[in-house]
Amino acid sequence: MLIMLPSMTGYMAWEAQIVDITTLEIDGAPEGVVYITDPHVGPSSIDHIQKVIQEVNRLNPSLVLIGGDFATGNEENFTYQGVWGSLDAPAYAVLGNHDYRVGIDGATGLERTIAVWTSTNTTTAGYDVSALNDGSADTAFADGLAATLEENGVYVLRNDYARVDAGGEEIVIVGVDDGWAGMADPPDVPATDAFTIYLIHEPSCRADWDADLILAGHTHGGQFLFPVVAQLNDIGVIELAGLFETNGTPTYISRGVSSAGIAGVGLRFNCRPEIVLINPTEDQLRVLGNPA
Repeated sequence: MLIMLPSMTGYMAWEAQIVDITTLEIDGAPEGVVYITDPHVGPSSIDHIQKVIQEVNRLNPSLVLIGGDFATGNEENFTYQGVWGSLDAPAYAVLGNHDYRVGIDGATGLERTIAVWTSTNTTTAGYDVSALNDGSADTAFADGLAATLEENGVYVLRNDYARVDAGGEEIVIVGVDDGWAGMADPPDVPATDAFTIYLIHEPSCRADWDADLILAGHTHGGQFLFPVVAQLNDIGVIELAGLFETNGTPTYISRGVSSAGIAGVGLRFNCRPEIVLINPTEDQLRVLGNPA
């Protein structure tokens, strides 16, 4: 068994670098929108994220949506976040828990997971996660990160919404700030016939919003998706990756594009990183048929 460990680790490191493109057909959604999440940009991941952005640009999306966790939470500056300036399409995003430096290790992450179950209200009418706003969130860090992202063309929605053009169609993007940081406070969105997408980092902090689609991340898809775990996810006992329903509203939880690991080496098993392509256009399907 010990003899197999180096080869198994090598395989998991290889898998963490292979990015799938997942096509998602959603009725009524605009064509050609890309969704990515959990980039965790840093010195050990910058080359990988540059390749992800190159692949996104190759798809020529009408719009790019990003589900948070831009940062690792351990950096002292945002130098590497300049990579987002190379995106060719308009980009809208929310922040994640790492962007507030909250729950970024196993112990505090478990505490936050339990606290969502026991100390918050994620119903639409009484939505309240303020119990998680316990002073541990580094709001100055988050503010600095958001400013850097906007300097590089990524518009950050923090409990706000925007009407944007996606392939000639006006849609509404609602960005809910991070739940684990206790910052989530969904905005009042005027009634509209436009297709409405809610972005939130942690899927456990979503509610039954008046949305046509909810996009989340945070889980990395479980990252190590062993058979029993994969089966539990597939039947909805747990929600780690894929398409689920929230009282009739489709929710897609992405596996993310980056990976936690050991000594800076990302590792995954049966759970490759992914770029999500919503309602691909004919041109995008042709691109997918001719991989770079």
